[in-house]
Amino acid sequence: MAARKILIVDDEPTLRETLAEALEGEGFRVATAADGREGLERFREDPPDLLLLDLMLPELSGLEVCRIVRRESDVPILMLTAKSSEIDKVVGLELGADDYVTKPFSLRELLARIRALLRRTEVAAPAPGAPELPRPVPLGRVELDLAGHRLLRDGRVLPVKPKAFELLAFLVRNPGQVFTREQLLERVWGYDYAGESRTVDVHVHWLRTEIEEHPSSPRLIQTVRGVGYVLRRDEAAAAPGR
Repeated sequence: MAARKILIVDDEPTLRETLAEALEGEGFRVATAADGREGLERFREDPPDLLLLDLMLPELSGLEVCRIVRRESDVPILMLTAKSSEIDKVVGLELGADDYVTKPFSLRELLARIRALLRRTEVAAPAPGAPELPRPVPLGRVELDLAGHRLLRDGRVLPVKPKAFELLAFLVRNPGQVFTREQLLERVWGYDYAGESRTVDVHVHWLRTEIEEHPSSPRLIQTVRGVGYVLRRDEAAAAPGR
């Protein structure tokens, strides 16, 4: 199998070069760019398997690059940010980033996140003993096509963020089971890292917007206060008009 390619877009020369050297040492092919505009050009010239994108960039901001890339591709996007405010992280996730790390970060943590994202094409595995599911799976007003990695509404393919799809697939394979945010991070994102539960919340919010009849009163993906989230397909099926 050919080495996976990572595009690093960061305006700090030392960090950019250090990351490139470290990732090449781990067996990845690496391309780099020093600003948002150059990063977008390199992305379009030779699409990578993963985009490592700084939030604060000259020429074109990381958020704007993220917005444009997500319109054109479902490539995994991992954002790097020196900002610790919650709003910056949430905005990045809502624009289509799959995950983020806050500077300074350890190389070990970054590698764990990168490898987890590169496994995104593998639909989250069911829990032991989980029943086989029909394809596509009816979910209220949408259908989940597990084999085709698609979300459908009235036969039309809906745009879906890669990690949001994996999260929904995991919950569908394990209906009625309550999972904490930490368990979902470990099972879907592929790592166990405390303090990142907001990532799960943002993806659940996005899914509810797409699949629920009334996102503010969800029937499918329900919150279990003080615990986490659960998918209840039976309640959605029993809703009026189903």
